[in-house]
Amino acid sequence: MQPDSHSLADLNLLWGSLILEELARLGVQHLCMAPGSRSTPLTLAAAAQDKMQRHLHFDERGLGFLALGLAKASAAPVAIITTSGTAVANLYPAVIEAALTGVPLVVLSGDRPPELLGCGANQAIDQSGIFAGYADRLNLPPADPQLPPQALLSAIDEKVANARGPVHINCMFREPLYPDGQANLSGFADYLRPLEAWQQQPTPLVQFAPHSPLSLPPQDAMLRFAHGKGVIVAGCLTPEEDPGALIALSQSLGWPLLTDAQSQLRQHPAVIGHIDQLLQQPKAKALLEQADRLLLIGGRLLSKRLLAYIKNRDWHSLWQVLPSQQRLDPDHSNKQVWLASAGQLAALNWPRSSSANWATELTGLNQELEQLFTRHIDSGEFGEAQVIRAMVSRRTTEQQFLLGNSLPVRLYDMYAPISCCAATTYTNRGASGIDGLLATACGLARHGGRPTSLVLGDLSALHDLNSLALARDLGNPLVIVVLNNDGGNIFNLLPVPTEALRSDFYRLSHGLEFGYGAAMFGLPYDRVECLDDFISAYEAALEHNGASVIEVSVSSHQASDQIATLGQWVKQL
Repeated sequence: MQPDSHSLADLNLLWGSLILEELARLGVQHLCMAPGSRSTPLTLAAAAQDKMQRHLHFDERGLGFLALGLAKASAAPVAIITTSGTAVANLYPAVIEAALTGVPLVVLSGDRPPELLGCGANQAIDQSGIFAGYADRLNLPPADPQLPPQALLSAIDEKVANARGPVHINCMFREPLYPDGQANLSGFADYLRPLEAWQQQPTPLVQFAPHSPLSLPPQDAMLRFAHGKGVIVAGCLTPEEDPGALIALSQSLGWPLLTDAQSQLRQHPAVIGHIDQLLQQPKAKALLEQADRLLLIGGRLLSKRLLAYIKNRDWHSLWQVLPSQQRLDPDHSNKQVWLASAGQLAALNWPRSSSANWATELTGLNQELEQLFTRHIDSGEFGEAQVIRAMVSRRTTEQQFLLGNSLPVRLYDMYAPISCCAATTYTNRGASGIDGLLATACGLARHGGRPTSLVLGDLSALHDLNSLALARDLGNPLVIVVLNNDGGNIFNLLPVPTEALRSDFYRLSHGLEFGYGAAMFGLPYDRVECLDDFISAYEAALEHNGASVIEVSVSSHQASDQIATLGQWVKQL
């Protein structure tokens, strides 16, 4: 027996309420929503619940990256509600980034019922499988009293419980979508009777044990592996993986720890942070050529020089440690992969290497580079590397940073100063796109209220300018530093055949400034052209309880020219 139109609207709402309740029990703390009609049962359910914090935005692309930032900061799944049609497609860039970096997002898309697909109905597209292999999928039928509620909940539990990336739950709803006046769910007592026990408890209907693959090397294998000259490389690691434990591991083995910009350890005084630049320094490069063992923690290395060093060595033994089984090796090396976090690996009873302290000279060379950068960057001409070093030298453990693509994160990787502080560092380096960075930073800043800094290029800011609408609602510091070099000046570093081609088809100078954009969204704004003014503006912005925009105006060739000059100095050390 089919429900009448009034009870169908109520059943739609009931399904929406059950879905959101189960997601809250599965650990979802944040719910990101964009307006739309077909998702009304989910929207009304979201408005009535009090377990998840709601975030609203008019642009689904920005909404997806907001959710990405919230998921990174909370280390928990974040749900997204959109209506049907191209609204869902606008989430694709954020879903791709989340899939490639293992960030759990739960996309709840409202959809037309089957009879309205492929027949010219308004705002109707084929949404099932729209994210291809980038999201696990659950296609729900239209709300039906013949489908037991426990079947609905258990399907959600199975998809979301151990998700290590996006899940797409496509929710078909038949009209009417809006209850007639006050929703009446009291008529569903018989339908909900199988859930009586579930209603009395705070846990999901089906509680799946955590899927935590663990594969650690045995003691005899560690003894053989440590018998030689080795290096430890820390790649992209999250704070939850306890990357700081690798420092003790490095000291126990007596092997140098080489750190990527995304390792959370790049600025630590006990590591070799300037490895990208050291690999063009003759003495350091010759010393590193002696290594015959590599312990790689994580992957997605930023430095092309470090990638080339790993690729071109004939390693006696190469171990890679990853939190889950995946291929994070563009060179497809002959290696042993272990599954564990950095903390779990470091907690093992590691032996002292037979060649302990074989590369202690690297520490001195790393310090010499820091002195070089202090002289030629900090006390040199105003520019992008100088700004980034000034920002991160003022970081505290309470702060968090989002490093934008393409040039900012590379400048950080090459030149970040040695520091005693360990602020959390985030990147969007799964697909390495320049879209959605402002929205991601807003998501990071919204969870926990920590002071947050974003440094990004002008084209990245233009890509995501309407996400300043998300920034204006913040009540805690978010400092948005836009490095305006008038175009895509990362291409100055690449071998484009002619300068005319570089200018006309790659750099795309725009001649725009960001003051009016900040004013449109009511954000404090500063434009700076010297280091003292930047430091003054940056420190003031960190004291402001809200978002601020600082535009750093630099020439189009400053960074590329300085990188080339510094490279010559490094080679002469």
